[in-house]
Amino acid sequence: MPTKTVQIPTADGRADAFAAFPDGGGQHPGVLLYADAFGIRPVLRELARELAGHGYYVLVPNFFYRHGPTPVIELPEHIGEEARPALIGRLMPLIKEHTAERVLSDADAYLKFLTAQPEVSAGPVAVTGYCIGGLLAMRTAAAHPGQVAAVAAFHGPVGADGAGLFSGLTAKVHLGHAESDLTPEALDELNQALDAAGVDHTSEIYPGTVHGFTMSDTDAFSPSGMQRHWDRLLPLLDRTLSSN
Repeated sequence: MPTKTVQIPTADGRADAFAAFPDGGGQHPGVLLYADAFGIRPVLRELARELAGHGYYVLVPNFFYRHGPTPVIELPEHIGEEARPALIGRLMPLIKEHTAERVLSDADAYLKFLTAQPEVSAGPVAVTGYCIGGLLAMRTAAAHPGQVAAVAAFHGPVGADGAGLFSGLTAKVHLGHAESDLTPEALDELNQALDAAGVDHTSEIYPGTVHGFTMSDTDAFSPSGMQRHWDRLLPLLDRTLSSN
């Protein structure tokens, strides 16, 4: 599985990123993958490699690049509940500084870079994200309706911008929510807003999960939740992106 670290030119500098793509040459549909708040680390690289193994060029940018290259903060090998509050405390100022304007400016640069890679085929791309990355994925998809054919977000605060975000979506959408993040009543409200905006979507609470359930280097990890994530994500990409 070929992988490399790349530098993406942006309006504010250069973002380091991790890229993974299939063996054997040729061109493949592009997928922009936004990490969770803890950023690029071994578990994210493995996730990108696994997705690339299904026939995609996967680009994972360090969206906190304005604060330095990966790792922006030092992380333990396993992010246990005892370590989480202090780490989140250090990351929250970075999250607050990553304004919607910065997100969209960066998204333009990420997609321009992704689609220019020789291993990426012409045509639409997909965007996926985890935790805060799920919100970034939704913002990216809404801002690029002609280019992003599919968007998926997992345990992400996708309703943070309000229903207005959904009006720009033309991509097919899957949202996988943690049981600890969303009540059934809140899920109904979110899905009604997506329906009202005419979004082609699936949106569900993954049973028995807590926030962060896709991340195997945290106490939140759920093997069943992670498998459900693949069972939803891969068919979505297969339906919306044409693979060579």
